[in-house]
Amino acid sequence: MAGYLVEDTRKVTTHRLTEMKQQGKKIAMLTAYDYTMAQIVDGAGVDVILIGDSASNVMAGNATTLPITVDQMIYHAKSVVRGVQRALVVCDMPFGSYQVNASEGITNAIRIMKEAHCDALKLEGGEEIIETVRTILAAGIPVCGHLGLTPQSINKFGTYAVRAREEAEAEKLVHDAHLLAEAGCFAIVLEKIPAALTERVCREVEIPIIGIGGGPADGQVLVLHDMLGMNKGFSPKFLRRYADLNTIMTDAIGQYVSDVKSGDFPNEQEKY
Repeated sequence: MAGYLVEDTRKVTTHRLTEMKQQGKKIAMLTAYDYTMAQIVDGAGVDVILIGDSASNVMAGNATTLPITVDQMIYHAKSVVRGVQRALVVCDMPFGSYQVNASEGITNAIRIMKEAHCDALKLEGGEEIIETVRTILAAGIPVCGHLGLTPQSINKFGTYAVRAREEAEAEKLVHDAHLLAEAGCFAIVLEKIPAALTERVCREVEIPIIGIGGGPADGQVLVLHDMLGMNKGFSPKFLRRYADLNTIMTDAIGQYVSDVKSGDFPNEQEKY
């Protein structure tokens, strides 16, 4: 952890996330989808690494998160787990793996945990899936909730616009947050909702609230490829770019192509 501010280098647990909220310490969460990037993210001091179903977008090139399968999520999760020493590793349950019924949900949840060796799972939705959440929790599997803009429901919403602006939807979100917390979830991700609503949920619910496009919360999460500037075309208001890797990588690869074509690479020092 040299060079980065990590107060405690022990393995992060769900219990420690609760302690962090109680102590007013913010939680840093990022996505990762492969071994090499997971090593870097973990080494930089991130508290929670999410194997997001956003892999469907940034790794596979799909327009939505819906096509990614349980098998594909397990592949990404296994790769990430091998590269992590400190962070809590959470894997998204993909669309269709838990919405049918609680029985199918617990079967897929157990399979992901057994094969991927991750620490916890994340599910989208509130009251609609609460029985499945309770069943998974009863099996001893930690669950992180996800409310607000839930990308797996994009075809229902029809838009990626800010959710819960209207009072009825806002009240349902608060109700769902309480349900998830009471069921035993260790945290909830709130995506793309008004900041005042995020603040209310943080105040009313004892478990950590992780924001993405929801203003200040107990912690924040971003998609790794977005915050590193690898995706040029995606620039929502909530995204802060910490690097421009698209340009850096394109320049480096372009230089390599140029050196190969000119005969400059390999040189005398680069051969046996």
